Amino acid sequence: VQMVTKAAPLPDIVARCLDDFIESAKDAFKDDLLSATLFGSAAEGRLRPSSDVNLILVLKRFNQAAADQVSQSLRAAHAAIMLQAMFILETEVALAAEAFAVKFADIETRHEVLFGKDYFTDLEIPVDALHFRVRQVLANQILRLRESYVLNSPQDEQLSRIIAGVAGPLRAAAVTLLKLQGRSAASPKEALQMVAHDHPGTAWDPVLLAITKARDGVSLASDEARGVYFSILALANLMLDDANKLGASR
Repeated sequence: VQMVTKAAPLPDIVARCLDDFIESAKDAFKDDLLSATLFGSAAEGRLRPSSDVNLILVLKRFNQAAADQVSQSLRAAHAAIMLQAMFILETEVALAAEAFAVKFADIETRHEVLFGKDYFTDLEIPVDALHFRVRQVLANQILRLRESYVLNSPQDEQLSRIIAGVAGPLRAAAVTLLKLQGRSAASPKEALQMVAHDHPGTAWDPVLLAITKARDGVSLASDEARGVYFSILALANLMLDDANKLGASR
C-alpha cells in the first residue's frame, strides 16, 4: 500500500487542539493508552473548513474513570476543530478491520501516528471482508443517493451538500477496489479518478472537479448539480459492477 505524504502542515489551531487532547488522554488512560493515530484528510494535510478531524486511540482497556476524565477535553476539541475520536481496544483492531474493511483500508492508506505504536501500516484485512464490505458500501450509497435526490431535487444547495458528503465513501471504496485489483493511488481522490477513468464514455474530469468544488463549500448551479448527481450515481453503479466482477473472478 502506498502511504500518503502530508501535503501541508496542520493549521495551528488543529495541531494545538490535537496536542491538548492527546495529553489529556495520556493523563486519563495512562499506560492503557497505546497509540493515537490521525487519519483521513487531516493525515494528508488536506483539511477543509467543513472537515472532521479523525483520530483513533488504541487502548489496553476502556474504563469509566478515564473516560469521564477525558470527556471535557474531547468535547472542547470537538467544538473547536470537529475532532472525532474512535476508542478501540488493541484486541479489537483486527476485528474492526474485518468488520469495517473499507474504512480501515482507507486508514491503512492515509494515517499519521501522533503517539505510540503504528497499528495500521501493515494492517492485514481479509480479502473476503474487503470484497463484501466494498459491495455493501457502494450498494448503500446507491440506495441513499436515489432517495436523497427524490427528497431534495428542488434544493440546489442541498444537492451540493449531498454531493460533497458522498465523495468520502466513494473515494474510500475506490481505494478498496484498487487494492483488490493489486493497484494503488497516492490519495483517495486520485483513487476515484483512476477508477472513473477505467470507464471511458463519460467525461469524468468535470464531474470529479464538481465534487471537489462541492467539498470546498461551493453551491453548484441547478443544472450542474443535477447532472453531476446522476453522473455520481452512474459511477457508483459502475464501481459496484467492478466489485461484483472481482468477486465472480475469484
